[in-house]
Amino acid sequence: MKRRFIGVVAMAAAGTLALGACSGGGRTEATTDAGTDGGTAAAGFAADAVIGVALPWLGTQNWKEADEMFKAQLADAGFEPLVQAADNKVPQQQQQIESMIERGAAVIVVGPVDGTQLGSVLEKAADAGIAVIGYDRLIENTEAVDAVVQFGSIRTGELQGQSLLDGLAERKGEGPYNIELFGGGPADPNAPNFFTGAMSVLQPKIDDGTLVVVSGQTQFTQVATPDWDNAKAQTRMDSLLSGFYSDKEIDGVLSPNDGIARAILTSAEQAGQDVPVVDGLDAENESIVSIWAGKQWSTVAKPTDLLVGKTVELIKALQMGEALPAPDDTADNGKKQVDIYQLDPVVVTKANAQEVFANDPGRLALLK
Repeated sequence: MKRRFIGVVAMAAAGTLALGACSGGGRTEATTDAGTDGGTAAAGFAADAVIGVALPWLGTQNWKEADEMFKAQLADAGFEPLVQAADNKVPQQQQQIESMIERGAAVIVVGPVDGTQLGSVLEKAADAGIAVIGYDRLIENTEAVDAVVQFGSIRTGELQGQSLLDGLAERKGEGPYNIELFGGGPADPNAPNFFTGAMSVLQPKIDDGTLVVVSGQTQFTQVATPDWDNAKAQTRMDSLLSGFYSDKEIDGVLSPNDGIARAILTSAEQAGQDVPVVDGLDAENESIVSIWAGKQWSTVAKPTDLLVGKTVELIKALQMGEALPAPDDTADNGKKQVDIYQLDPVVVTKANAQEVFANDPGRLALLK
């Protein structure tokens, strides 16, 4: 159920904050808004202000797209983009955020490497009057976050789980089906939510015997893939196949993203297995080609341009001194209820790929 945000989150501890030593185009004061429709309100800041964007890494297509699109969309809006990526290293991301504070950023957008490890540096940003927007992932255990823009993580998992069931029925005939489960990186707050959403669909089918997890590994802690590392996923899949499938076929695998899906498929092929039904996430180019060729069954598209566009929309509202629009939901980050601006993902299979990518010339060109 969507919960409407009531009241206002102040961007600073008191009504007016000076930026102090920070140079550049940061906000000079913060005010509260007495209405009930929006979140944070601010006095506004310069139209050409520095906007910091701290990304976790550029190791997958969606983060490479975010890097390019933030630079382009922020520049088109008249801002000065300062976009950096942290190679999945928390200390590096902390240092990058520190540098954005020193540059006098008016807003810092953060796709956290680890959503629990940025409290101190983000509180320093808040003390300087800088708005903080989480991107794609929840920022946890701090009050120094004003909003999060993301695709619904539980809903994404539900779509992944249902897509796996649909693929098994279409490709493998009647059950029961032998399957295995993979999760994403445990430091990413989205990863357990993806898994929770998927298991809400799959667990009833495990309980009634339609699905058989041959390894018995059904807990997130057992199936998580550290750092979302494709090589680690393939190593685990190799072990599963050699340990549990020497005399049986694997029918399907729950995969948390496209890179891991391709690693799973490579492992299955090398083990002499028929192609299992494997879902994915992020609509990466390689996986779109694989889906069109009839290998990977599906992916879940989370269009980066929409996510970046929504984030820039919020930044523009702050620049104009307007209250943020009413959020779609809120989430408890351990310290506060954080406003969530949530977009809807979509499942992509060979059957609907042309329709889904009708307005995405780059991906549409892959379907040939």
